[in-house]
Amino acid sequence: MFASAQPTSVVALPGSGSDADFATRAFGPASAAHGLDLVAVEPDPRAVVASYRAALAAAARSGPVLAAGISLGAAVALEWAAEHPDRVVGVVAALPAWTGSDTVGCPAALSATATAEQLRADGLAAVTERMRADSPRWLAEALAQSWRAQWPHLPEALEEAADYKWPDAQRLVTFPRPIAVIAAVDDPVHPVAVAEEWAALAPHAQLYRITLDELGADPAILGHRGIGAMR
Repeated sequence: MFASAQPTSVVALPGSGSDADFATRAFGPASAAHGLDLVAVEPDPRAVVASYRAALAAAARSGPVLAAGISLGAAVALEWAAEHPDRVVGVVAALPAWTGSDTVGCPAALSATATAEQLRADGLAAVTERMRADSPRWLAEALAQSWRAQWPHLPEALEEAADYKWPDAQRLVTFPRPIAVIAAVDDPVHPVAVAEEWAALAPHAQLYRITLDELGADPAILGHRGIGAMR
């Protein structure tokens, strides 16, 4: 699927509230297997999107990159790639949450807003304990780590994610580079229908379906599916 240019690196953007450690576990093994350097971005919780865009721009100064992202990271990767098509060879969009700027019904945005409100009201420890009770163990452990690192700016980071305007249909229809779209078929926060829509709209897209159990057992499945599709 790659264009004539080969990527110099994979730039991996975490999802909202997540961190570079999870992005490394998701995309590091496949990057290494294909001889690509990995730039796993640690989000600045005071300016998440700006930190992602800055990391993409910095990495692309050394040559074209493969932009890989999870949830919010997938949206930022696609938007940046669409604006700089000569600096990317493709995008891995894992767990896209929405299409378009009207995010009133977006489950991920609603979740981020609610969590930010709870954090402001009850503090990190209480909200983390509730999250642990309601989440699979692998996800709870990952989020407890990243939330702790992003505190006390975590509520602002989640609110920024909730306000982000997702790529619209026109952006997808006109996207000139390959996209590997990865959906978790049983993820209510990132509906599989959204991934299916992205794959249907983008002219050079392939859709890959996984389960949350598979993701929890080995996050590297995201890279193996997405990066592997590009080779």
